[in-house]
Amino acid sequence: MSEHMTPDTLKYLRLLGEQYPTVEALCTEITRLGAQLSLPKGTEHFMSDIHGEYEAFCHIMNNCSGVIREKVHLWLGEQLTAVQADELCTLIYYPDAIIKQHHQKGEIPPAWYRAQVEHLVHLARMLSSKYTREKVRRAMPDDWAFLLDELMHYQSEETAELTEQEDNRRRYHDAIIDSLIATASGDGLIKALTQLIKNLAVDRLHVVGDIFDRGPRADSVMDILMRHHAVDIEWGNHDVLWMGAASGSECCIAGVLRNSLAYQNTEILERGYGIPLRELSLFAEKTYPGLTPDYAMLHAVNILMFKLEGQLIRRNPEFDMEDRLLLHKIDRENMQITVDGETWPMKVVPLNTVDPRDPYQLTEEESQVMAGLRRAFTHSLRLHEHVTFLYRRGWMYRAFNGNLLFHGCVPLNEDGTFLAKKLQGVPRAGKALMDYADQVARRAFYTGDRYALDFMWYLWCGTDSPVCGRRIKTFARAFIPDERAWHEKRNPYYEWYNDENKCREILAEFGLTAEEGHIINGHTPIRVTHGESPLKAGGKLVVIDGGFCRAYQKTTGIAGYTLIANSHGMRLMSHQPFTSLRDAQETGRDIHSQSFEFQSYPQRKYVADTDHGKLLKERMDDLIALLAACRSGMINLQK
Repeated sequence: MSEHMTPDTLKYLRLLGEQYPTVEALCTEITRLGAQLSLPKGTEHFMSDIHGEYEAFCHIMNNCSGVIREKVHLWLGEQLTAVQADELCTLIYYPDAIIKQHHQKGEIPPAWYRAQVEHLVHLARMLSSKYTREKVRRAMPDDWAFLLDELMHYQSEETAELTEQEDNRRRYHDAIIDSLIATASGDGLIKALTQLIKNLAVDRLHVVGDIFDRGPRADSVMDILMRHHAVDIEWGNHDVLWMGAASGSECCIAGVLRNSLAYQNTEILERGYGIPLRELSLFAEKTYPGLTPDYAMLHAVNILMFKLEGQLIRRNPEFDMEDRLLLHKIDRENMQITVDGETWPMKVVPLNTVDPRDPYQLTEEESQVMAGLRRAFTHSLRLHEHVTFLYRRGWMYRAFNGNLLFHGCVPLNEDGTFLAKKLQGVPRAGKALMDYADQVARRAFYTGDRYALDFMWYLWCGTDSPVCGRRIKTFARAFIPDERAWHEKRNPYYEWYNDENKCREILAEFGLTAEEGHIINGHTPIRVTHGESPLKAGGKLVVIDGGFCRAYQKTTGIAGYTLIANSHGMRLMSHQPFTSLRDAQETGRDIHSQSFEFQSYPQRKYVADTDHGKLLKERMDDLIALLAACRSGMINLQK
């Protein structure tokens, strides 16, 4: 045995060697890994705060935040006019709709198919240059993989005369296209090529929280994410609320209902997830006959929610949320309430289900309605499919390729030190608090214990919660007309995140170096019209919530930020409001986006510089050690 080879190491290498039948196979794998490390780093795409805005999200996904348009103009700009380039982009974004439009105009000529296929194959070939052939093959739709692989690896020569070998390949290439057109399969080929292009344009998608609420079709957004080839999700407070509801938290269920009713978005519940609201509607109309049906439902849910929250807060004093216990403070005679020493007039609302002796106790009918809603949420198959995906592909935070991704905040004290939150008797701060929150959130779904379910509600709206970080004023927004009472004080993190040294300290807390690393944040809309910048702390922190949600666009002035990180650097893409999918498909109108590069790498980054590259390098080192052991006679691969 080598003097540097321990028994455990030798045992590990022998087990590793079982994967390789010969030394030649081992050498081939070492060579493959080494070559892969030399490829450029893939493009990462970051977005956050989608808030159910399916149509804008769908378009951003299809145009890859403008990356595809850039590539079309860069690689095909000399071959196409501006109009032709725009038409090709729209075909890539919406192949089904555009091909249907062409069919409605009459029979599509073979020349059109040939031209589009040539352009699409060229784009796919250029985009594939960053990846191994194996990875490109995996990115292809299964039914088309063989033909796409053949088309991708024909090298066109721009010469007047072709060699015999080149002519053979050209005729083979043309025969494939002609045969597909002749068998009416040209549509399928174009759709497969456009999907491949979009898969290759973005190597990894990061969604930095808040897929749900406000917009109408979060369920359709989830369907797209579940089909994506490489995605991770950093949970936002609205995601956690739905995760808690699916897990059975009654407070979270009431919160989901309130948001859906307040934004007139009940269709996602009834049609999207099959959660019936009829029992709630009948109860509300019967209990509050003086209110309009819609407002009666919202009011019924508000009362339910404040009662349930009161019970939860009382059984979890460590959450430190007593400031939300307000039902018992209402002065019913004068319809006013005193909060933090200031008295506010209230809306005149019916309180006939609120017992002054025990205001947080549900009536028998309220309990019955709540039990039915809980059954509906916990038994919705589609909701559970989506929430299971959120748990499988989601985290409280993610350290990825040197950057720290999280939705809300790392809670801080006023002096900038990490806030130590005492939970289940143990103070936790910084990374330890985030890790604990991640663990308990998973416990809520997979075990459903009472504390974990309550903790999901705390994560949703707790002042010191890492995904919330502000004092939510739901009661004031529901019952106090004076908007001054709605002001929500934020955790000091949102002041300190402008400080470069503090951001470097946060990166170090999560084991990341600050020289090229960044904090990538969502959650707080950037008010562009007020001159606010998404770049904080000298560019160390980037906030990419700029207004996907239509409800925020008057405030933010734009329709969202996305972030692109490729092998050359990092750049922000700011997007103007989107019209509609129908308009984009019929007119070819794209989202107007502006690009701003804020980080240019001094040297191009390669796979070897990524987290995945580090794992490949570790495996390669192990295989080299195995090869040395084989050549020294310590291990014999021959079976």
